[in-house]
Amino acid sequence: MESPIERIKLSQTAKDQLSKLKRSTKIDQWNILCRWAFCRSLAEPTPPSPVPIPQDSNVEMTWRVFGGEMSDILLLALKQRCHNDGYPTDKETLVTQFRLHLHRGIGYLAGDQNIKKIEDLIQLAIKD
Repeated sequence: MESPIERIKLSQTAKDQLSKLKRSTKIDQWNILCRWAFCRSLAEPTPPSPVPIPQDSNVEMTWRVFGGEMSDILLLALKQRCHNDGYPTDKETLVTQFRLHLHRGIGYLAGDQNIKKIEDLIQLAIKD
């Protein structure tokens, strides 16, 4: 499936937050942590706030690197979430909503005082 999202560039704040998560979880690949963050945001019942997000870090990846083998599933999840939130699924909306979800999820993971190791991420995924 062709993604409307070609490249992903993170904000410096998100990079700093991911660096903290890399140290605590020992997950050393940006894309894996970004997948966790994106899914964490999708799990929230409310849409992310429409805030401007700078692209001022040197962390950049393609959609394929971000999603890996799950890229099609993640794109479908994003489209479904946009639909559920009452947004169109045009390219611009998908790109915007993806960036908002990704950065919100990074903030949530980095701010969670209970995440001290990789097992804590797994507990987040299986709770409830």
